[in-house]
Amino acid sequence: MFSTEEYIARRAKLKELMGSGLVLLMGNEEVGINFEDNVYPFRQDSSFLYFFGIQTNGLAAIIDLESGEELIFGDDPSIDHIVFSGPIESLQSQAAKVGVTHVKSGTNLSDYLGEAVSKGKKVHYLPPYRAEHALKLTDWLHVPTSKLKEQSSTELIKAIVQLRTIKSEAEVVEIEKALNVTVDMHYKAMEMAQPSIKESDVYGAVSQIALAKGVGTSFPPIVTINGQILHNHYRGNELKEGDMLLCDCGAEIASGYAGDLTRTFPVSKKFSKDQKEIYNIVFEAYSTAVALLKPGRLFLDVHLAACEKIVEGLIAFGLMKGNAKEAVAEGAHTMFFQCGLGHMLGLDVHDMENLGEQYVGYTDTLEQRTDFGFRSLRLGRALEEGMVVTVEPGIYIIPELIDLRKKEGKYLDFVNYAMLEKYRDFGGIRIEDVFLITPEEGGRLLGNRLPSSAAEIEEFMVSHQRL
Repeated sequence: MFSTEEYIARRAKLKELMGSGLVLLMGNEEVGINFEDNVYPFRQDSSFLYFFGIQTNGLAAIIDLESGEELIFGDDPSIDHIVFSGPIESLQSQAAKVGVTHVKSGTNLSDYLGEAVSKGKKVHYLPPYRAEHALKLTDWLHVPTSKLKEQSSTELIKAIVQLRTIKSEAEVVEIEKALNVTVDMHYKAMEMAQPSIKESDVYGAVSQIALAKGVGTSFPPIVTINGQILHNHYRGNELKEGDMLLCDCGAEIASGYAGDLTRTFPVSKKFSKDQKEIYNIVFEAYSTAVALLKPGRLFLDVHLAACEKIVEGLIAFGLMKGNAKEAVAEGAHTMFFQCGLGHMLGLDVHDMENLGEQYVGYTDTLEQRTDFGFRSLRLGRALEEGMVVTVEPGIYIIPELIDLRKKEGKYLDFVNYAMLEKYRDFGGIRIEDVFLITPEEGGRLLGNRLPSSAAEIEEFMVSHQRL
């Protein structure tokens, strides 16, 4: 939890950006896995957490934009809850720590909103991403569930995006805490990677690092020898000589802030000649992108520059041909780099994604592209001082995509399909780090530094005993 003053300032800025009516921010409930009392790990809604900071389930908050009144609705635990889960600090006390003096029972919220609606007050709410949110909103506001998203408040979405995009010094400290745990997770993965170990062994060890430090993971770790599957969560393969292991993982600390780093490293301690050459292409794209980070530059342009660098490297390697700029303009690079270069990071690993990528990563004048290879570019807008972004270029050789594009007759002027057939089982390579945008440094690396070049990774793999 941050200082009382930081939460008060965040809500004050929100009021300045908004017009009239009420802001309704909903906290999350506990959700049963297979029966009511066997619940998933609780995770508070990120926007509720940003403005109100309380990690207790079953809460909602109201900000009256005209009177300035701020209220938290919820209830203290019953004796039954205390018997099984122990006592917790009173809601009134928790609210005081974030600068809120008015606390009401959760049973009063429906009547409070009903009275506001009857008086013609606008209720600003965010598009619901959980079923319980949708059901409550429908009950409280009498909006059909099918209309909830379109009737959500664009004004509130834009205000929250504006505020959460720029990280305070205190937020950057929290992000670095999460990243430093993430770095330790990666070192463990690199130490463990050896023939006869299973992906699930590495996954378990990586997750245990986070758990042992009293934190969780910001998403299920991706630990795979099939790096060409971008979000691969199968973990049943046994590592063998010649494999590369891709580890994409992140810690989420108690405050809710996330880490997200990726490395790809050789199980045989050293890359093969082809693996190293293609790894170096990815690293050159990474280095090019990092060098371009600065306030005012479109992240879309950084993405395109990284794409061109990948194509230049693949032309030199022999898998592509022709002119790099023309190849990217035609989309031929998407044979090898199918996703976006990066995303914002904060309270969510893909920060604020539930608010809509067009609102978060783009602007009224810069629309997100919908073509293959660009529709997954979550960030295209101009970078600003105080943004925290990931840079994660990759090369992914996907057999199914090769077969499809050959059948379609696409990119014949740019892709050397004959040579590519020899590499259809190559896999994938990704490198990812997190940067704070500053005027002085452009992009300042956050967290403890991990080995990133092929030479650094090989040096670590050779010099560290496998556990």
